[in-house]
Amino acid sequence: MVLFPVVAYVLIKTSIGKAGDVVQRVRGISGVKEAYTVTGEYDVIAKIEVGELRELKEVVAGSIHKVEGVEKTVTLIAIE
Repeated sequence: MVLFPVVAYVLIKTSIGKAGDVVQRVRGISGVKEAYTVTGEYDVIAKIEVGELRELKEVVAGSIHKVEGVEKTVTLIAIE
């Protein structure tokens, strides 16, 4: 059986004026491969690659949610 990494994109809404700080902190989280400030409804997008779904929960709920300035996240798991 071949195992593939879990790939997800996290859309992050930040407090006003905090997108720059949030993106820098998110980039330092293990499992986060890329993170950018973006325009639109959300302020930051992060690409996450981990070995299993449990690790994705740890990255999002255990780390990203704890970054000061993060107000809301939406996680999109890639399926193909």
